Amino acid sequence: MPKEYHVEPVTRLEGHGGLKLTLSDDGKKVLDAQFNVTTTRFFEKFVEGRFMEHVPRITPRICGICPIPHHIAPSKAVEDAWGVKIPPAASKVRNLLMQAKQYSSHLLHFYALAAPDFIYGPFADPARRNVVSILNDLPAEGKMALEMMEYGQALCAAIGGKSVHPIVSIPGGLKQPFSEEHRDFFLKGLEQQIEYTLKTVDIAMKVVTDYFDVIANVGVLPTWYLGVAKENGDHDIYDGMLSICSPDGKIEQFKPQDYLDVIGEHVTSHNYGTHTFIKKAGYPDGVYQTGPLGMLNVCERMNTPLANDAFKKMQETLGKPTPHVFAFHYARIIETVAAIENIATLLKDPDIVSTDIKTMDVEPRAGRGVGMVEAPRGTLIYDLTSDEKGICKKANLLVATNHNLGGIDKLVTHVAKQVVEQDALSKIKLPDPWVK
Repeated sequence: MPKEYHVEPVTRLEGHGGLKLTLSDDGKKVLDAQFNVTTTRFFEKFVEGRFMEHVPRITPRICGICPIPHHIAPSKAVEDAWGVKIPPAASKVRNLLMQAKQYSSHLLHFYALAAPDFIYGPFADPARRNVVSILNDLPAEGKMALEMMEYGQALCAAIGGKSVHPIVSIPGGLKQPFSEEHRDFFLKGLEQQIEYTLKTVDIAMKVVTDYFDVIANVGVLPTWYLGVAKENGDHDIYDGMLSICSPDGKIEQFKPQDYLDVIGEHVTSHNYGTHTFIKKAGYPDGVYQTGPLGMLNVCERMNTPLANDAFKKMQETLGKPTPHVFAFHYARIIETVAAIENIATLLKDPDIVSTDIKTMDVEPRAGRGVGMVEAPRGTLIYDLTSDEKGICKKANLLVATNHNLGGIDKLVTHVAKQVVEQDALSKIKLPDPWVK
């Protein structure tokens, strides 16, 4: 009789999920491993029949961790459907908003969701492996992490009107400009944030060094990868081409509007979320990963100097494309460096406080538009169809969860077989915990 193991809910997720592992009756063979989304959201139906300009106000409720990408992507989709071009200053402020969210979210993930396992060790008492313990045992580092997250969230609030579920972006640009007072305030704190970021890089590199045996040997599985990159190969979370990377490193780019030619959706019997895949590779061979590691695999370079130096070092260490699932943490910190560097550049740009942030040339019309950005957890695609009165008639949303589910299933199965069938845990070297 097969043995089934269920973990539900899986914690440290921005949502609801469950893990199911099925072993043979002797417990020595993995028969199946699944990561399941256990709830539905229905937002595609919520927005049907609503005014198109209301969609960017509704969909941020999809996620309390990354509502800003869910605010910007539909704004871009409405503008694409209606043929609207926004002023350059509005694009820069939207980009600054995206970078602020990237900064705070990546730091939240690293310090609150990932760090407890590295600080105390993955087999420590679960009651200790949490961010509260880190704040108690490493108060200086905890204080630094909180101040970094606070900077990013405060910048989001200053631009977006609210740090969670922003209200500033509208079809045609922004409701209000970014004030000089806010610009000057965040410039004053910038030097400290850069110093904190470099300290975080040091912490992350210690993690990479200490756990390199794990990174190099557990969860190493080539897949397809998906992300956003400029046509010249530059990393860019706000605007770019839909980019895919094959397991052997071949990169192709497509216009966001052509995503249906590239990506297919597979409905499984065990999951409320669809498994997306690269159509030309088919399912399940074409399942892919997105997010920080996917982004670094589809781009040729980072768009800021410090981040690009770190990117080159990662490639030299792990290769490109990087198939190591635990390198997601490494990639996330590289993107954090890029975020604070981009924040610095944008805050110093005179256009960032321009009042020319909205075009009046906005008229509802029948049409279909696609908006795409890179959310902290992966590529976000909004496909909206409008009638001549500006009513949303159809919506298709591909969020990071969809993009990653097939890859997660594949990786969970691979790692489960390593642990159960190959006794991988006895063959890897774990470092001593930082805090005992």
